[in-house]
Amino acid sequence: MFGRPGNVGYRLAIGFAVLLLAGPCGLAGAQEAHAQPSETENEGPLRVCADPDNMPFSNEAGHGFENKLAELVADRLDRRLAYSWYPEARGGMPTPFSNRDCAIVMGYAQGAELIEDTNPYYYTSYVLLHRRDDEGMAGVKRLSDPRLKGKRIGIVARTPPAALLATNGLTASAVPYESSSEQDAPRPALDMIQALAEGELDAAILWGPIGGYFAQNSHVPIDVVPLVNETAGPALVYGITMGVPPNDPQWKHQLNKVIAENQDEINAILLSYNVPLLAPDGELIKSAER
Repeated sequence: MFGRPGNVGYRLAIGFAVLLLAGPCGLAGAQEAHAQPSETENEGPLRVCADPDNMPFSNEAGHGFENKLAELVADRLDRRLAYSWYPEARGGMPTPFSNRDCAIVMGYAQGAELIEDTNPYYYTSYVLLHRRDDEGMAGVKRLSDPRLKGKRIGIVARTPPAALLATNGLTASAVPYESSSEQDAPRPALDMIQALAEGELDAAILWGPIGGYFAQNSHVPIDVVPLVNETAGPALVYGITMGVPPNDPQWKHQLNKVIAENQDEINAILLSYNVPLLAPDGELIKSAER
């Protein structure tokens, strides 16, 4: 059920950007990495390389849930938080750890093979969204459900669930959305939610944190169904971790400790943004307390 992204992409390349939490330790070749002190010894600011306009993940005003999580981590480490802004939709995000900017990468898919990572701080999935008053969609929990035949399903092109629509014979009536504007990355999600609310779509499929957030802010009640019951095709469920530089096990251990000791607070932040949180067994988490 849970995914190892592999060639799906190293920063959870499932069609949506997340943010980088960074510090002055980086990777500039193995020898230089060995020469750097552990990030645990750094008393300077905990730098965050983040997209300035990528809600619900981050924005320059600090309103995103990754902003709030970065604040939590910095507070627990007793370090000042400082941001460097990189509009990721325009290719501005730095390569992780390549230029001494990055000590942490928040939002890394568990199992990405290009970096070390922490234990997951949450699990989530792609979601199926539909209007709450649509009785024909009530109880649909997987893409193989025959009730989806002929439905107008919004889908972001070239994302993992797009392949599952093809597998289940749903592409003929699917409505593809492209991220056409480099300066408006959330636009496909906003357009899909609006079309769903206005009855132009019967359903939509989005990455869970994005779908949950925009559904919560819709003027029409929308149900958010995690796609955790698929038995074939690409993974739709991911554990989300913090990427860390290689050759710094102390730093990784320190972050794992922060995660373990603050999981309830982490869950509370994510739930406040309507992120569909999953337990490791795939069950939906509805309360911040474990």
